[in-house]
Amino acid sequence: MDIVSISSAFLLGLIARQFGMPPLVGYLIAGFILYASGIRISETITNFAEMGVTLLLFSIGLKLRVGSLLKPQIWAVASLHMLITVIIFTTGIYLFGMSGLPLFSDLSFSMMVLIAFALSFSSTVFAVKVLEEKGEMSAIYGIVSIGILVMQDIIAVVFLAVSAGKVPSLWALLLLGLIPLRPVLYKIFERAGHGELQILFGLSLAIGGAEIFELVGVKGDLGALILGIMFAAHPKASELSRHLLGFKDLFLVGFFLSIGLSGALHIQEVGIALLLVLLVPLKVMLFFWMLTRFNIRARTSLFTSLSLANYSEFGLIVCAVGVANGWVGSEWLIVIAIALSISYIAAAPLNTRSHLLYARFRKQLLSFQSTTRIADEEPIDPGDASIYIFGMGRVGSSAYDNLRERFGDVVVGIEINARTVDNHKLEGRRVILGSATDIDFWDRINMDLSKVKLAMVALPNHGENLFAINYLRSLNFRGKLAAIAKYPDEVESLKQAGADSAFNIYTEAGTGFANDAYQET
Repeated sequence: MDIVSISSAFLLGLIARQFGMPPLVGYLIAGFILYASGIRISETITNFAEMGVTLLLFSIGLKLRVGSLLKPQIWAVASLHMLITVIIFTTGIYLFGMSGLPLFSDLSFSMMVLIAFALSFSSTVFAVKVLEEKGEMSAIYGIVSIGILVMQDIIAVVFLAVSAGKVPSLWALLLLGLIPLRPVLYKIFERAGHGELQILFGLSLAIGGAEIFELVGVKGDLGALILGIMFAAHPKASELSRHLLGFKDLFLVGFFLSIGLSGALHIQEVGIALLLVLLVPLKVMLFFWMLTRFNIRARTSLFTSLSLANYSEFGLIVCAVGVANGWVGSEWLIVIAIALSISYIAAAPLNTRSHLLYARFRKQLLSFQSTTRIADEEPIDPGDASIYIFGMGRVGSSAYDNLRERFGDVVVGIEINARTVDNHKLEGRRVILGSATDIDFWDRINMDLSKVKLAMVALPNHGENLFAINYLRSLNFRGKLAAIAKYPDEVESLKQAGADSAFNIYTEAGTGFANDAYQET
């Protein structure tokens, strides 16, 4: 029946996309429908789910800077938020029990704390999927979100090890050998080239490495994360991450299906799950307040909070441990699975529309903003530039080099990825950390639009390109405005939004290739 499950996931995912929601919402709904139809989770779907989470954590490791975890806006916010959330949620669960609500009234205090602890986590899978779909994985708020989630994951792994009484064996000391072994693994990585051998190396490293960690009594998912971090500094790390993206997304379909296939929906469990979902806004508001107290801008704080506005797969695992040890009843596993699914469905459209939400409530949100800034959000001075390129990927970089050669040092690039900005600076390009979709970026940058002759928008996501075009025109920008697209219908929509010219990168690449080849003959 696996083909039925996979086909249902595709159909419901497609429908969800038509309504402007991430496909993962459709996968969750598909799981519940399949369970109601009598279909149960199979070994194949379970294996897909496990490999998906393993590849997810490995991919996070490939993009993670360990130094970012040491920043107080990450480790302190993650720790304090979890502690305060557990206290607030334990109090709420106690009050629900005092009111005589089913399931709550029979809980002991330790059970209440355990459930509150399970609900304090936010979903790494959800956040990464949303960030990747929006093309904002490397944005400041994306980095903060992932950092907080990694800290939560580490806390979860420690809890699982302690609660299971699973102490790593002495053989775990051999894992320290990975440190001197890294140069050898780097050599093998480089020998693998750029094709299928590189993909096989990545899959072997992530999945095989996780198995090795499990064999010595260490959580395999933590092993995948550590191995990813070991390769984060390699020049080909981002390339490997891109190659594994499709595999990760495919296997994660199994993860979302498995949540829906975890149990039947009954009125009592659904009602309690809905009650728990009503507590999610408290997590969001607490994240927002704490992040602004740590001198992060209101926009970054809002986007970070929205990406964490859900319950977590790790919370489900924590609850499963509680059920296995007899600490809570099995019905709570179903309740949290339903609450997790509903929180995903509720959070998905909020994240999709996060830029619009901030634009609408900007004035109110700014009242919480501190006057002090972290280094990554200080005012920007672009100098005397008259040509701006938004998005310094391969297309933007090529355009930058061409224009600087023709017009001199009046060209400046704007890029959201801090690591990419550093690499460009090392190569002598004038590139600023920022984003055209960040409304506050325009407040931070000291730029006279009347002196800007050309703005090129080369962002990876069509929605971001449209947003940037519309916003530039709303600022009465009178210079020439160009943008890139991947499909013919995108070219037309960019022109309608105000772009003077829009280029299909695939068509234009072929044309340029032909022109260069013709000139050589």
